[in-house]
Amino acid sequence: MMWAVIDANSYFCSVEQVFHPGLQGKPVVVLSSNDGIIVALTPEAKAVGLHRGDPVFKVRGIIEKYHVNVFSGNMMLYAAMSERVQSIIRKAVDYCESYSIDEIFADLSGYSGHYDPEGYMRNLAERIRLWTDIPVSIGIAPTKTLAKMGSKFAKNHPGYRSVCMIDSDRKRRKALEIFDLDDVWGIGRHSYEKLLSLGVRTPLEFADKPGEWVHRHFAKPGIQTWKELNGCSCIDTAEVLRRQTITTSRSFSEMTDKLQYLKASVASFASGCANKLRAQGSAAGTVTVFMCSNFFRKDLPQYFNTKSCDFPVHTADTVEIVQAALRLTEEMFRPGIMYKKTGVILSDIVSGTVQQNIFDPVPNRDARQELSRTLDTLNRRYGLKTVRLAVEGGQAEPWRARCDNRSHNYLTNIDELLTIG
Repeated sequence: MMWAVIDANSYFCSVEQVFHPGLQGKPVVVLSSNDGIIVALTPEAKAVGLHRGDPVFKVRGIIEKYHVNVFSGNMMLYAAMSERVQSIIRKAVDYCESYSIDEIFADLSGYSGHYDPEGYMRNLAERIRLWTDIPVSIGIAPTKTLAKMGSKFAKNHPGYRSVCMIDSDRKRRKALEIFDLDDVWGIGRHSYEKLLSLGVRTPLEFADKPGEWVHRHFAKPGIQTWKELNGCSCIDTAEVLRRQTITTSRSFSEMTDKLQYLKASVASFASGCANKLRAQGSAAGTVTVFMCSNFFRKDLPQYFNTKSCDFPVHTADTVEIVQAALRLTEEMFRPGIMYKKTGVILSDIVSGTVQQNIFDPVPNRDARQELSRTLDTLNRRYGLKTVRLAVEGGQAEPWRARCDNRSHNYLTNIDELLTIG
């Protein structure tokens, strides 16, 4: 078995450069919602001292000194371009698994009998660049974890010409020896700290540990990572995605003490979470809402709270999820607090058949599910949030995120098509 992972380089920035071709080779950054934090940047932006996660107000001087081009995040544009890139990949490889907006796994099993995998994927990278102008890096290896390492090497070392293949034990051990332990897919902060405390400093040292040692110190995810580093493919990408919660949260452009605005923000976030849930064919068993004040304003009363509730039946129904989230919001609200942020989290996510409940309080569940699917169809056709619940409010409310530097939706909105003057 051989897996390839196709990873777009500095994806958000690359998309902006597609529609602003004069920015090729220039420092570019893309900001988070509310234009608060750098979430993506080009190598040229890194070279002048910027980093992912930098608050904009702290690096304003660098941005102005080096004339860094700043864009507000535009997920609709990035998602539309992602669909184009992934459609090219799916026409070239029979079986693919989308992992994120800028990353997709491709199963190359059987391709080596007819093609040179490295040359085949290099041609694919060139095709993606020719048809979309998006640069990609591709890693090829017997496991997804090793393939992701290969894509990092391809991204950081131009000599690979967009593709790095780890297809022998010698290459595998060399890659594990020089790769950063905390950059290995599946090794998070806690696992990294645990490995360091156990005297493990490199991926190779971890891979060389005996199985008995690994099973004694780690649970299933850590064991799977160890197996993958040793060339045994065992990670189901769909299972990894299902384990994740779905979260939508955002700091407000202006603080507010109004319950109606908090409810509007929570309703909008809950609706967005439900949309994502249906898109992956899943249902959630628990909804959590949190809200907090501005912790940087020590002169104001501080407040943070979070509450959860379980659904009687796992659901992806927008109305049901929003109603539950609004009840939690009302329970947590405290007058006199200037709120800065709210968020919604869906968890206990399952896929496939949902266990029914004879005491289900929603008698018309099938009709409600059909209503949610209709909303999705209309919003895909006419634009995100074209049809929404009234409680979500309008676009000019103070809790809405700031996006002063957002590009147009060139690919999905006929009123924002690219024009050449």
